[in-house]
Amino acid sequence: MGNQVEKLTHLNYAEVPTSDPNGFDPDDDGPRIGVSYIFSNDDDDDQDDNLDHFSSDSRAVSHEEKPFDPQDELECAIYYREECVHERSTGAATHSPESLLNKCRPGDLLEFVATGQYPHWAVYVGDFQVVHLHRAEIKNNFLTDVSQGKKGRIVNGLYRYRALPPEVIVRNALDHVGSRDRELYWRNSECFAAWCRFGKREFKIGGEIRIGKQPYRLKLLFSEKKSHVLEFQSLEDVIMEKRRNDQIGKDAVMQELANHLNATHEIKEEHFGSPHPSG
Repeated sequence: MGNQVEKLTHLNYAEVPTSDPNGFDPDDDGPRIGVSYIFSNDDDDDQDDNLDHFSSDSRAVSHEEKPFDPQDELECAIYYREECVHERSTGAATHSPESLLNKCRPGDLLEFVATGQYPHWAVYVGDFQVVHLHRAEIKNNFLTDVSQGKKGRIVNGLYRYRALPPEVIVRNALDHVGSRDRELYWRNSECFAAWCRFGKREFKIGGEIRIGKQPYRLKLLFSEKKSHVLEFQSLEDVIMEKRRNDQIGKDAVMQELANHLNATHEIKEEHFGSPHPSG
């Protein structure tokens, strides 16, 4: 049974109720996608085979890695009930690791990005070093080593929660260095880094009780006139889906959604005939 659970992915929308992707109104009570996922534990770190050993001479980049393409980044927002708790706009500048070092202050959240890979998050703790979750262990390494040649950016403002004082953020990160495997309370590097900065239990594994309600909404913005909304039971689930979208890119998400909506429309017509207006 355990193996079956781990094989569940986000890619199968076949049994998920859906709605038209055009337009979004936070106050609208119309139908939206309802999603609940079971996740295997880890996502971003499996992509980075070169991160096994951090040293000044181990910065080789995977042959499959492509430079980050901001045009393929999907703009999105996360809502908890009616409150926007996260928002990413496209076009945010990225910097080389060396340039990023000159901009960092202790307590900053960093995101390293490359096309086709999950973004990797870390907490800058000073002295050119970051603390991050990688391969089921929380580690303290030099920023330039963790970047592995990827460009990065400071992402303090993506989540709209109140940040803890810088010294508390740094202490949160350093206190967990060396934690691994069953000692971990976070599914990926983003959840860990965000918890360090904001201290909210929602970023932890099992931090929210799933009782059937879906108070979180992930709004995907494809253009000014085209968007789509997914619903989730917990912030942890939203983050997993958001990161998957970051990894596959905007174009792939649009194609995946279009294929699903077409298939759903055909299934409804075949089994239920033409849809009737709701009363």
